[in-house]
Amino acid sequence: MNQEHGPAISNRQRTLVLAAMCVALGTVVSAVSSLNVALPDLARDLGATQTQLQWIVDSYAVVFAGLLLLAGALGDRIGRRPVLLAGLAAFALASAAGMLVDDPGALVAVRAVMGLGAAAIMPSTLSIITNVFPPAERDRAVSIWAGVAGGSALLGLLVSGALLEAFSWESIFAFSAVLGLLALLAAARVAPDSKLDRARLDAVGGILSALGLSALVYGIIEGPERGWTDGLTVAAFAIALIALAAFVAWELRRDEPLLDPRLFRLPGFGAGSVSMAVQFFAFFGFIFVILQYVQFVLGYSPFEAGLALAPIAILMMGLSPRAPRLLERFGPARVGPLGLLLMAGGFAVFSALGVDSGYWLLLAGLLLLGTGAALATTPATTAIVSSLPQSKQGVASAVNDAAREVGGALGIAVLGSALADRYQAGIPDAIANAPADLVERAHDALPAALALAERLGAQGAGLAGQAQAAFVDGLGLAMLIAAAALAVAAGFVLWRAPSEVTAPPEEEARAEPGRRPVEANAR
Repeated sequence: MNQEHGPAISNRQRTLVLAAMCVALGTVVSAVSSLNVALPDLARDLGATQTQLQWIVDSYAVVFAGLLLLAGALGDRIGRRPVLLAGLAAFALASAAGMLVDDPGALVAVRAVMGLGAAAIMPSTLSIITNVFPPAERDRAVSIWAGVAGGSALLGLLVSGALLEAFSWESIFAFSAVLGLLALLAAARVAPDSKLDRARLDAVGGILSALGLSALVYGIIEGPERGWTDGLTVAAFAIALIALAAFVAWELRRDEPLLDPRLFRLPGFGAGSVSMAVQFFAFFGFIFVILQYVQFVLGYSPFEAGLALAPIAILMMGLSPRAPRLLERFGPARVGPLGLLLMAGGFAVFSALGVDSGYWLLLAGLLLLGTGAALATTPATTAIVSSLPQSKQGVASAVNDAAREVGGALGIAVLGSALADRYQAGIPDAIANAPADLVERAHDALPAALALAERLGAQGAGLAGQAQAAFVDGLGLAMLIAAAALAVAAGFVLWRAPSEVTAPPEEEARAEPGRRPVEANAR
């Protein structure tokens, strides 16, 4: 079924399409973070080094972020349904292969293929939704998509923690494979096709964007580990700068660009992209930091850690469908900043967490964060997708997802580095009766410090308390950085976002790229 101006399907069919797209989306998002809780098991069973463990996790993110824009544009041109089905098939098969490998290098390759599938899946889900639902219902559908996009990461952690309580790390790949297969079967049955952009695929722009985004995410990930002045890190950022600058120059010269850089001057497109990037800068950085806090300071198991963070997912999925009413009444320029400020308030609460803090203080921050995210994510996503016509929804969705992934990678790097610097400053360089190599590991990470303290017995009691106090000190700094970034983003969105929700420009806007959307979204 190829519909160019919204498929003529029943409400029941639209509901089924939305459900199938949310399952596919949850499959992708849950895989981003689900493997983090299994890293100790992977190190033991596969003999993986710290670098290999890092790349088992990060190869997914690098490939995923790098190929988003190209995959979104491909869906616009050859059809969103076939791109989605191909992505789900690749993801499910790679996940199944992950259960069979016994080599760290092979697992890195498996995760990279999963990232390739994810890049095809995520923008296709949103662009299919925006094509299927009429304007009157589109914002609510997008809000449900946004809630699932935010909540699935935490649900993935919860499920992974539960699986590890009873099974080995392979069960996480089994879960992803089953979820991917279910999403594939559902999408094959109910997802309509749409192929609206008749322009030729900009292969050069696609390659440049893939190279630039992959190198950028690689540099962000490697920076904290290798050092920001390390040769490989610097080379990655140099490649990213050159490739992205070349991409902008190339796109500005084309009559039918993959992504017209001038679109970022649109109030909705620019404000939505910045909001999305900063939200996930704070959110992904928070997940990275807080998981260590609840496990190594509060003493929670992986499953208990996921359960402790579940209120965020519940709030995001429960409140996001109600955001469109607020958008209609108050406009993106008010609802979006309010959500960002509530998130900032949550991070201010997190900055007060201590070694002996109870769960209630953490819960207070989680409630603010979950509520704020539900109010901030929907306006940002709606502003981005409503800035482009239906023929460009794959690209619009990819920009939304790329802002999320790049912002998230940067958040893990920046907030993780702030935490590490403050933590290392609080750990002594030498510890009596402890081997130098173990002291060096304790200086780098809290789990190693706690393991050394346990090995030292009574002598190590002071070290454990000192290490936890240093970690909490670093956590406070990281949370304040996130709160400040969110507050600044709230001011920017208040200034720049459109005052009311607008419908996507008509297809005639394609004759003059960038012009009609500016008029449609002008404040």
